[in-house]
Amino acid sequence: MNKRTRPLYRLIALAIGSMVFAIFAPTVVQAADPPTIQSLAETTTKLQISIDTTWVLLTGFLVFFMQTGFSMLEAGLLRQRGVVNALLENFIDAAVTILIWWGVGFGIAFGTSAGGFIGTDTFFLSQLPTDGAFPNGGVPGIASQLNAYTLFFFQFAFAATASTITTGSMAGRTDFIGDLIYSAVMAAFSYPIIVHWVWNADGWLAKMSFHDFAGSSVVHTVGGWTAIVGAYLLGPRPGRTPWGQIPPAHNLGLAALGTMILWFGWYGFNPGSTLGTANPGLIGLVTLNTTLGAGAGALSAIFYQYYRSRKWDLVYCLNGSLAGLVGITAGCAFVAPWAAVLIGLTGGILVVLGIDFIESMHIDDPVGAFAVHGINGMMGTLAVGFLGQPELTLNKKAGLLLGGGFDLLGVQILGVVAITIFTVAFAFLMFGGLKAIGHLRVDSEADKIGIDAYEHGATVWPDVYAVEQFVEEEEKHRSHKPGVGALEGE
Repeated sequence: MNKRTRPLYRLIALAIGSMVFAIFAPTVVQAADPPTIQSLAETTTKLQISIDTTWVLLTGFLVFFMQTGFSMLEAGLLRQRGVVNALLENFIDAAVTILIWWGVGFGIAFGTSAGGFIGTDTFFLSQLPTDGAFPNGGVPGIASQLNAYTLFFFQFAFAATASTITTGSMAGRTDFIGDLIYSAVMAAFSYPIIVHWVWNADGWLAKMSFHDFAGSSVVHTVGGWTAIVGAYLLGPRPGRTPWGQIPPAHNLGLAALGTMILWFGWYGFNPGSTLGTANPGLIGLVTLNTTLGAGAGALSAIFYQYYRSRKWDLVYCLNGSLAGLVGITAGCAFVAPWAAVLIGLTGGILVVLGIDFIESMHIDDPVGAFAVHGINGMMGTLAVGFLGQPELTLNKKAGLLLGGGFDLLGVQILGVVAITIFTVAFAFLMFGGLKAIGHLRVDSEADKIGIDAYEHGATVWPDVYAVEQFVEEEEKHRSHKPGVGALEGE
């Protein structure tokens, strides 16, 4: 074929193709079903579920990142000889919790309820279809259309937090095998049972309209009480300073970094508990209240401690912010912003008094976990009963101080008392069992050379502080400085 005629043939073919498309395209378009109200509604629902799934996963990632915050906070507040142990315990807790939560915990928490007290199915997620969705969406105990696997991950991040709170109070002298065991037991039973009571739609406290939006009682009160029982049964760290004199922190920079990470992660903890983005006003309120609570707690703690010591104390400021965050977690969706400030201010004062109280009881809580999480978890839960806004509460009842009577507060008190009694009894049984089999406190040899060296053969600063120096420090303090034990602290 002549090369000059090729462009002509191409133009003719293109023209024919254009004519065919012009003739038949309208028919193809008309053959498609026109959109209907029903199809548009289905598309909108699918889009909303996709957006909500993204939101819940992202906030779940933030909650999981709080494990880093707890690790850095504990590493900073402990003595050098126990930092490696604390870091490993925080890390391994997440690994243990995910497997136990998958096998047992999630089913007990959100499975089909037996009398409102415990879940009876969904163990190992075995009853879920392959796409992770029940016919009505979500899982039996959660009123949500989100994929069950998404909800599972979000709730796992909360479960990991509860056991991590406990490691802080028990740091520096807990047997590592014991830590693995109690982390597994908490993920399997003590934590998910409380979750079932409060967050399962058929839980007995949920049916009574007990208010705990994101976990002041479910996560923090449970973690705090478990922690203080463990610390009590363990006894003090080796050589800790005389009671009333807080052992010095190992690295305040790490402690500050950890607290900042925790504050940041709380924006997953509280706003993420909306489980969706359909109500942006609620997300905004929760976020604002969370921030106000943290700021107010930090300020009241640092000013109150300055009044007592005439020093601007970083550690109390950090714990004050955490106390405010813990306190506002229950009511962040149920109170007005002014009430969030009041809750935060109260939390900052309570954490200072709480640390003093635990010291007076001669219980060694290295990071003030009970004062931060236990005391303020209970305070924040009860605060809803005093300051609940009727436009925001689940049952549209106001708190006692807003003219709503005793109804809401009465349920909050009942819930806090029930959760406390169960958690304390369970913790004594769990830790008492570990003590009986010799896996609660580490071997006494670890008290001499440091738990890091004994359990892990490592130190966080190997080129700065050798193991031999721990022994020298012990001998020095035995001869020069009396205290609870031989060493200054951990």
